[in-house]
Amino acid sequence: MLPLDTAQECFTYLVTGPKPLSVDCRDLLGLPNRSVALDELQRLLMRRACPRRTKDVVWAQLIRRSRSEGATWTLACVGMALPALAHTTGWLAARYPDDPFDVHAEVLVGFLNGLATIDLDRPQVLIRLKWAAYRRGFAALTEALDAPTPVAPGFRSTPPHPPWGHPDLVLARAVRAGVLTRTEADLIGSTRLGDESVTDWADGHGMTPEAVYKARSRSEHRLVAFIRDGSSATAEADPVANAAMADAAASERRRQGRRTSLSVSGSSARSPSGTGKETSTAVSKGAA
Repeated sequence: MLPLDTAQECFTYLVTGPKPLSVDCRDLLGLPNRSVALDELQRLLMRRACPRRTKDVVWAQLIRRSRSEGATWTLACVGMALPALAHTTGWLAARYPDDPFDVHAEVLVGFLNGLATIDLDRPQVLIRLKWAAYRRGFAALTEALDAPTPVAPGFRSTPPHPPWGHPDLVLARAVRAGVLTRTEADLIGSTRLGDESVTDWADGHGMTPEAVYKARSRSEHRLVAFIRDGSSATAEADPVANAAMADAAASERRRQGRRTSLSVSGSSARSPSGTGKETSTAVSKGAA
């Protein structure tokens, strides 16, 4: 059984029975004015209508109890975060070449480390916890994909085979080179390589979709330049990276073409009155 599956079973136990583990939600905007069982509270906090300030207050309360009272409330925090952690582990495990148990465990360790160290006075507590978990899992993914492939006999070290040129590793190399931040790499990976929409990614990171589109475009421009700069060194050895580069470059050319077309159209629309007519007349006379 995977670690998060075990955590889900334990969380279910905490909220089952006549006295489920609860949090006092009185005077919290957007929540019932009573003690609320954790499974119900989890659903309420996931609603878009729930104020972000309320989410932060609840999470700060949960984490303080985890730090002061230990095991039960630490497990409660894990259970409350399971929807976010499941999304993170799903994305990482789909790309992980070894036993998914390992990457699930790393994500959970990252989350637990975050519980012990995260600053509760800053906003977006859960999002920062999710990122602590993701960074730990992503490091494990990168290490696994970078590792040499053992071959019999003797399992000697050999140059790695695909997926060493996996697009996720292209993103990882860009992060290590300082071309992209981890957030930008996750944005590109989740919305281009994964199945997460820009709207969902923006909502999960406290941004507007318009800002996310702009951020992704700027990040991809830098990524394309980075891949082009390294293309001569990888042209023969890394066909997957080459394919990723070609796709990114083609996408960039299409965007440039659309912008050029719109610019020309806009210039024509802003031409002084009569200019278009005079040009048309001149051409007609030349043809005649």
